[in-house]
Amino acid sequence: MPAFRASPASALPIVALAASTMLFGSLGPALAQQQDPGYFIPGQGQRPAQPAQRPAQPAQRPAQPAQPNRPRTEAPAPLPAGQQPPDAVIGIVDVPEIQRVSTAFNQVRDEIERRRAKLNDDLQREQNNWREQQQQLANQRASLAADQLRERERGLQDRITDSQRIFRERSRTIEQAAQQALVEIEQALGVVIRQVAASRKVNLVLPRPLVIFNDPPFDLTEEVAQQFNKVLRSVNMPAEATGTEPGAGAPPAAARPAAPPAAPATPPQRR
Repeated sequence: MPAFRASPASALPIVALAASTMLFGSLGPALAQQQDPGYFIPGQGQRPAQPAQRPAQPAQRPAQPAQPNRPRTEAPAPLPAGQQPPDAVIGIVDVPEIQRVSTAFNQVRDEIERRRAKLNDDLQREQNNWREQQQQLANQRASLAADQLRERERGLQDRITDSQRIFRERSRTIEQAAQQALVEIEQALGVVIRQVAASRKVNLVLPRPLVIFNDPPFDLTEEVAQQFNKVLRSVNMPAEATGTEPGAGAPPAAARPAAPPAAPATPPQRR
């Protein structure tokens, strides 16, 4: 292995690649958290602003979903006075290429994309139901009393509000599952990089984007990719949360006919 000799002021330990940033960045829009699409609201000609937003407070940051704990990396002990650091033996790793051939990474990406597509299909179907029910109310406006019409509109609005909450919760659950899976991939990849680097006597690992040119012996990517697929072939993801959104075509609660009263109990007969 070629070695690059340097004389830094401190020892050069094995540098763990910043896999977290590169893992999340490579998925791009496929794993980015969904924004509220602006749901259809009956009786309005345009989409409303996002519901129930509190005014921002300058002294507080917006709440963020809880993220899995990452192991903290301890800094190496300083060299004794007068001792020279070891010569740097450099290795290079192409993380996007490892992701491309990783069975675990591709499994997570495909599963998250599938869940997000299903969420979008369910949302479109529910929005169509809202539009149909709004049209029904519009057709019945002339034949309904004012208080009855307001009651049915209020029932439909309650259903829309509840469905919005459910879809937002499902979106957050998908994002959290993606983050947890990528943290597991990140940690496993860091371990494999350290193991391969140690076997090659490498004490400094650089990501490919930071390197303009290198001779092939410096590149650890192929060996790391092979070992990574042996160590982590798949990731156990939490079960998909489908929510409890109202069923297709079901009328709002306020528009459903009341159940007939129960028959009074028959008193016991004397013999």
